[in-house]
Amino acid sequence: MMIQEAGRSYIGMLGHHCETSSIYKRTPSRDYSSMIDVEENSDLLDNSLDKETSNPSWKLSLPHVLTATISSFLFGYHLGVVNEPLERISLDLGFNGNTLAEGLVVSICLGGALIGCLLSGWIADGVGRRRAFQLCALPMIIGASMSAATNNLFGMLVGRLFVGTGLGLGPPVASLYVAEVSPAFVRGTYGAFIQIATCLGLMGALLIGIPVHKIPGWWRVCFWLSTIPAAILALAMVFCAESPHWLYKQGRIAEAEAEFERLLGAPEAKYAMSELSKADRGDDNDTVKLSELLRGRHFKVVFIGSSLFALQQLSGINAVFYFSSTVFKSAGVPSDLANVSIGIVNLSGSIISMILMDKLGRKVLLFWSFFGMAIAMVVQATGASLLVSGLGAMYFSVGGILLFVLTFALGAGPVPGLLLPEIFPSRIRAKAMAVCMSVHWVINFFVGLLFLRLLEKLGAQLLYSIFASFCMIAVVFVKRNVVETKGKSLQEIEIALLPQD
Repeated sequence: MMIQEAGRSYIGMLGHHCETSSIYKRTPSRDYSSMIDVEENSDLLDNSLDKETSNPSWKLSLPHVLTATISSFLFGYHLGVVNEPLERISLDLGFNGNTLAEGLVVSICLGGALIGCLLSGWIADGVGRRRAFQLCALPMIIGASMSAATNNLFGMLVGRLFVGTGLGLGPPVASLYVAEVSPAFVRGTYGAFIQIATCLGLMGALLIGIPVHKIPGWWRVCFWLSTIPAAILALAMVFCAESPHWLYKQGRIAEAEAEFERLLGAPEAKYAMSELSKADRGDDNDTVKLSELLRGRHFKVVFIGSSLFALQQLSGINAVFYFSSTVFKSAGVPSDLANVSIGIVNLSGSIISMILMDKLGRKVLLFWSFFGMAIAMVVQATGASLLVSGLGAMYFSVGGILLFVLTFALGAGPVPGLLLPEIFPSRIRAKAMAVCMSVHWVINFFVGLLFLRLLEKLGAQLLYSIFASFCMIAVVFVKRNVVETKGKSLQEIEIALLPQD
């Protein structure tokens, strides 16, 4: 029923004027204030800090990364878990026909997610990445249990609010952790696991919800089942490595080196520690103020991150998922089959991005992803126009939707969450991620709120054309502002993009 809103919330899953000193300045002897200098810094990254040792084994860090992506699976699952059973939930809890109440059950997670997201940076820096994951799992267990056991609307809403808090905390911490524990040469591949896990969670919720119309009370089982992976996440994190970057920031140098040995192997640990010390400016323990992110020396990099998430949402991905069932229904395709088709295309695109992330690089995937999304929006606008009709319009509309979802999954979906922890300096990384992903949630909310009204006032053709324009703006923005980070350690990237005091 409301699976489009889940897709809309998830995909939207997943980015003051700058000071005269640009973040893309490595030495004070040159002026890097123009956008073109981003390309020069890409060259710096390509040529900086040649590594003499071989790549570490990817097998050492893989179990830690897979454990972290359980939070992403839960993210997708909880956004989809109420949509198929919503009609049965409303009947059993006595608010059937109350569209406001039904909308709140689905969307109240967004409010909780914004709260969790805003707090995520301070939590991740305060207690560490591992405990942040455990704190993420706790409200999901409590909230899901409340929703499963409740007999009234209030209990369902409170439970969903608790779950939303965990949903907001999980994605930024997962992005931080995966970036900080992964070897440089597979960091992009591991980062794509987050998107794949989210797709699997959303599809899992859809499949588990199928018996809900045949088995009374099955929706309660759907909620209870979600507590299992949440409990596994909380327990498994006890045995996972803490982020060496966080430990180093806390002055726990020996522990940081020990964790690097667990993740990379003993030979690589020495090199990683030496690189970490090169990027150390001695200010890691200084308090990061919000004003420093919004108008200080780090403003530009935070602006780039926030803009990427804003453009991701303004590209129209929410509209595509909201309107897709209507388009497929007009083409004679059942809604369940339509949702599964979109899920398969999304998962396929995510797997392809995983394969290409460390081969082509983040910037290339992001650039061509937004470009492909613009073309897909033009195709949909053509299908909604008077230029084609009948069967032709159907093919344009359905084909445009599938092409849009595929190209989104190739870059615009997974890349921002991976790229931003890479380009943020260690000192501000967690809090800057919290700010940027909060922008994501706010834009996600307003696009979802206003889409139907805009569709009614402007019509599908003009609205899709506007979305295509935002995609092209994103293409130009990526070209001028995003640096390539593939194959480089976080320390190499930080030194190359180090802001001046």
